Amino acid sequence: MPLLLKPGTAWSDAYARCRTAAPEAFHDDRVLNHWAGMWQRDGRPAPAASPVDGTTIAGPPRLDRSTASRAVRAGLDEHQQWRHVPLAERKARVTAALDAMTEHRELLALLLVWEIGKPWKLALADADRCIEGVRWYVEEIDSMVEGRAPLPGPVSNIASWNYPLSVLMHAMLVQTLAGNAAIAKTPTDGGLACLTLAVALAVAEGLPITLVSGGGAELSPALVRSRELGCVSFVGGRDAGAMVATSLADLGRRHILEQEGLNCWGVWEYSDWDKLTGQIRKTFDYAKQRCTAYPRFIVQRTLFHDFLAAYLPAVRSVRFGHPLAVESAGDPLPELDFGPLINNTKVKELADQVDEAIARGGVPLYQGSLSEGRFLNGQDTSAYLAPVAILAPPGSSPLRHAEPFGPVDTIVVVDTEAELLAAMNASNGALVATISCDEEETAARLASEVRAFKVGINAPRSRGDREELFGGLGASWRGAFVGGELLVRAVTVGPEGERLPGNFPGYTGLPH
Repeated sequence: MPLLLKPGTAWSDAYARCRTAAPEAFHDDRVLNHWAGMWQRDGRPAPAASPVDGTTIAGPPRLDRSTASRAVRAGLDEHQQWRHVPLAERKARVTAALDAMTEHRELLALLLVWEIGKPWKLALADADRCIEGVRWYVEEIDSMVEGRAPLPGPVSNIASWNYPLSVLMHAMLVQTLAGNAAIAKTPTDGGLACLTLAVALAVAEGLPITLVSGGGAELSPALVRSRELGCVSFVGGRDAGAMVATSLADLGRRHILEQEGLNCWGVWEYSDWDKLTGQIRKTFDYAKQRCTAYPRFIVQRTLFHDFLAAYLPAVRSVRFGHPLAVESAGDPLPELDFGPLINNTKVKELADQVDEAIARGGVPLYQGSLSEGRFLNGQDTSAYLAPVAILAPPGSSPLRHAEPFGPVDTIVVVDTEAELLAAMNASNGALVATISCDEEETAARLASEVRAFKVGINAPRSRGDREELFGGLGASWRGAFVGGELLVRAVTVGPEGERLPGNFPGYTGLPH
């Protein structure tokens, strides 16, 4: 039976609902920027298409550098007023914004589906993590800010497109709760309408949030180097992160720079293969388009046969396709592991890397087909990539050294513990890693040598939220660590001489 788009979920339906919920931010022909406390009809609207099926969607109204600088200066004015608002009132306004987001939870999730291709269940989870995570901060904030003050200037936020709510919006709400104005750049590749709706709901409750769109290179002088800023928070790739870090080097400004790393899963002296099969399938959530995804498995050679017997059923069971396609109008939306990648350019980039790796000696262990996906008849599938697994990618391949940010696994076989550790540390630092090993003492010893901020034993690690500390090692992170009280400390001023925990020059310790 051919699939159909579930009624009521079309992009036109979603955009019409945005215009009803926040008409000040969504006009017939464009989405607006927000700065100086007003929705501004400025910038150059850029064309955009949904990765889901090529549908034309709202594009970002890209500002020029001078307008972005004016927006930052206006953000400082808002900051100077907001920092004197009593904590009780800040809590009340943030709570009201969260209540509004809860009311529009399903619309926010539907926008995530269309704009960044997130499957429905994961899109709802992203909205819930933002809302419930910030509610926790509202409950805990009193003790976190005791004896502390807001920063001298607003916090500038630049983040990747994959988690506009649970990472970017979450951070801005906590920043405002702590007494700061927040400034954000809409992610270049997606999330414009979702983030704009969330910001519109927040500013309607009086929260000081600036939202602008534009290219990173063009807006970086304003959003990174402006003297008005109190802190810069960045989430993204190493190349862009290195440029931000270089821009900050001579400013002495607070910063939180989360960058990608090659998160590895090591398998050594292990036997619980049924458990591993289930864990491997979960690693394909959202097509591995997240900073804590596991695209590399390092396997003891003598266990490779057993590993392959566990791995292949897992990858064959992955479900992907159009996130809004159903068999009949009354059916619930499908529970998929992933939908499209962020765009067809990324698909071509990864497909070319896969072809090159195989041509130079990598062994294709698994190559899925789009025919296995769930699609509408005749829909554009150019942004979709079926799962791929390559054994021993050549050293010249980007797949050997960098995070693919797509459903492409690489597997490396090793003979010794030293080889295992060298392979797991291939990217000079990562956010997370996992060791699957029957003997707890051996697993702990190996984990201590892995250059990742969090190392799981027989279980994956995630970014975490609320009270859980998060950071990175090596080139995967620079600046302040965050999570719970540290997220608030990173954007507030404490006692004179206070040293924030993080990857700063000369700092090697972690908080206990």
